[in-house]
Amino acid sequence: MREYDLVIIGGGPAGLSAAVKAYDEGVKNILVVERDNKLGGILNQCIHNGFGLQRFKEELAGPEYAQRFIKEAKARDIDIMMDTIVLELREDKSVLLMNEENGMFEIKPKAVILAMGCRERPRGALNTPGSRPAGVYSAGTAQKLVNIDGYLPGKKVVILGSGDIGLIMARRMTLEGAKVECVAEIMPFSGGLKRNIVQCLHDYDIPLYYSTTISGIKGTDRVEGVYLSKVDEHMKVIEGTEKFVECDTVLLSVGLLPENELTKEANIKLDPKTKGAYVSDKLMTSVDGIFAAGNVLHVHDLVDFVSEESEQAAVSAAQYIKGEFTKIGDKKIDMVAGDGIGYTMPQYLDYDNMDDTVKIKFRVNNVYPSRKIAIYADDKCILERKKRVLAPGEMEILKLKKEDIDPNTKQITVKLEEI
Repeated sequence: MREYDLVIIGGGPAGLSAAVKAYDEGVKNILVVERDNKLGGILNQCIHNGFGLQRFKEELAGPEYAQRFIKEAKARDIDIMMDTIVLELREDKSVLLMNEENGMFEIKPKAVILAMGCRERPRGALNTPGSRPAGVYSAGTAQKLVNIDGYLPGKKVVILGSGDIGLIMARRMTLEGAKVECVAEIMPFSGGLKRNIVQCLHDYDIPLYYSTTISGIKGTDRVEGVYLSKVDEHMKVIEGTEKFVECDTVLLSVGLLPENELTKEANIKLDPKTKGAYVSDKLMTSVDGIFAAGNVLHVHDLVDFVSEESEQAAVSAAQYIKGEFTKIGDKKIDMVAGDGIGYTMPQYLDYDNMDDTVKIKFRVNNVYPSRKIAIYADDKCILERKKRVLAPGEMEILKLKKEDIDPNTKQITVKLEEI
C-alpha cells in the first residue's frame, strides 16, 4: 500500500475542496476515502439550483457544483478510494480501512482532514407520541427517494421543522404532484434561509406554523394524520390547542448533526454547542495533525462556505505536513459566545500560529432586528458591525486582524448590543 502524507475522510464538497487545495499547496501524496460508490456526497441528490452563487457567481444545481470539484480532483494526481469504509481513526493519525479490493488495511499519514459531513436527527430523538406506521421519513431520505430513486413517498404531506431541507422538499413534493398541508416549526422562527421560505413556501401557498409541533401521529399500517399543537416558551405543548390534520406522509426536518463517530473514536474534544470538533483558527482539532472542516465541524447554510472552510483546513494541513507548525502554541485565546450568540467558530485562537487575518463565524440564537455585533478582546472592543436583521438560519462572518489583538488577551467575546 502506498504511503500518504494526507488522508481526507469524505468525498463530498468538503473533502474534494480540501484535496484540490492541499495538492495545489504542495502536498502530492493525497488519498480521499469515500464510503459511497460515487463522489459528491449529499450534493448528488440536491438537484435544485442555488449553489455556487458565492463561489462561482452563478446558480448551479448540486450535482453541477460537485462536478466542478470532481473534475479538478481528477485533473490532479490524487488517489481516490470509493466503496471504502473507515473502521477506525486513532490518536496517532493511523486510519483502519476496509474495501472489497484490499480487504482490511491500515494507513498512517502525516495529517488527516475530517470531511464526513452531517446526518439528520431521527424521529427517535423527538419522543413524538404515536405508533410506528409507514410514511414517516426524514426530509433527506424523502429527497433521495424522489430525486435519485424516482419514488414519491406520499400524496398528502405534513412537514415538521423548517430547516432548509424541509423547505426545499415542500416545494419538491408539490412539484411532483403531492399536496403539502403545512410546515410546522416548534421554534418561533425558522432555521432555514429566508430565500427558501419565500421560494419554497410563499410561492406555493404552503402555510408555515411557528411555535407548533406534532403532538401525536395517528395510523397503524400507514400514517392517517397528525395532531398539531402550539407550544409555550419552554417548548411544552399547550393543552387545548390540538388540531388534527389528515395526511399519509410525515417528513422530519428537525436538525442536522455532525457525523462525528470517528471524531469521538480518536478522542477528539467536541463542542457541546456545535456537536462537532473543538478547533483552533487553523481548524486543527485537539489531536495534533487532525483537522476538520465543513458540516462535520458545524452545520453550514451554504455549500460555498463549506468549500472555503475546507480549503482553509487544507492550507493548515499542508503547513503542518511541511513542519511550518506542529502543535498549538502557548498563547491560546478562547472564543466566547456572548449575548445573542449561539456559537462561534473557531472555538479558540492559536495566537502563535494564527494568520494575519482570521475569519470568525457565528450564528445568533434568535431573530434580532437592528443590532450591533461587537467583538471584545477581554474588555476592549476591537470590532463593531451594524446589521438590520440577524437570524439563526444564516451564518455571520467577520474578519479579525492579528494586529488588533494583544498577545496577552485571555478571551475574545462575540455578542450583540442594542444600537
